[in-house]
Amino acid sequence: MDRYQEENRREINITEDERGLILRESSFDPTHIFECGQCFNFYIEDDGSYTAVFMGKIINVLKLEDGLSLIRNVSLCDFYDIFYDYFDLGTDYEKIKEKVAIDPIMQKATAYGRGIRILNQELFETTISFIISANNQIPRIKKAVRILSERYGKYIGDYNNRSYYSFPRPEDLMNVDPDELREYARVGFRDKRIVQASKMIYEGYLDFSNDKNLASDKLQKKLIDLPGIGPKVADCIMLFAYHKRETFPVDVWIKRVMETLFIKKEVPKKLVDDYARKYFGDLAGYAQQYLFYYGREEKIGK
Repeated sequence: MDRYQEENRREINITEDERGLILRESSFDPTHIFECGQCFNFYIEDDGSYTAVFMGKIINVLKLEDGLSLIRNVSLCDFYDIFYDYFDLGTDYEKIKEKVAIDPIMQKATAYGRGIRILNQELFETTISFIISANNQIPRIKKAVRILSERYGKYIGDYNNRSYYSFPRPEDLMNVDPDELREYARVGFRDKRIVQASKMIYEGYLDFSNDKNLASDKLQKKLIDLPGIGPKVADCIMLFAYHKRETFPVDVWIKRVMETLFIKKEVPKKLVDDYARKYFGDLAGYAQQYLFYYGREEKIGK
């Protein structure tokens, strides 16, 4: 938990009725949360709700009106035990948005993605998912994650006539034939890297409890030493799994957004990262999510 989470830890307004759990939270919109590029293990239902899998549980979230969201298929106890932290509900995002909205551009971006929350995700799934994400498109990443779960994960249960599986563990993937990953999950050149990274993680290369205390530059270097991980993928893992909210992942899209809205010229990725960290400080990760969603949806810089 970062210092902003510590400062803003607070109670939430959640009740239960015959439909499920009713969460009243103005800074909570399932579309904004799941469509801002931070995760891939979810399905969009016909009613516009989102079904996701986390820690062996299947959760469905539907945006209602007036800051309300309907949460189905989990008990109130499981919601507090598992999904309170998953959805980062201990952090007051209204205060975060006030701090991030330091200029007219960020005022627009935070208003546009007002319901974004950074998910606190499981380390191994995040690592493998973002290895797959390198030079890839979101629909293909989602499909690969789904196939990996179905072939190598464990069956959790059914929801809305669809079967769901847990994401595989390191021991499930470390001995898989890379050609099998390439054929069935369509992971391409990432096949051997997934197997190699899974083996290193199984053997203890990553230790969340210790690694989370590393300085960001040291943690990034450690992650880059894993097969298939470059600076951008390492930054995504740091932001979404290690809760390093000062991290600003730079992909092709966010690079164009930053160049168009802030820098006003084309520059190397490293300079985009340096600019963002200096400009946004400890809140760079939050700014990145608002800008990514705003920029992609509005096709800024395309």
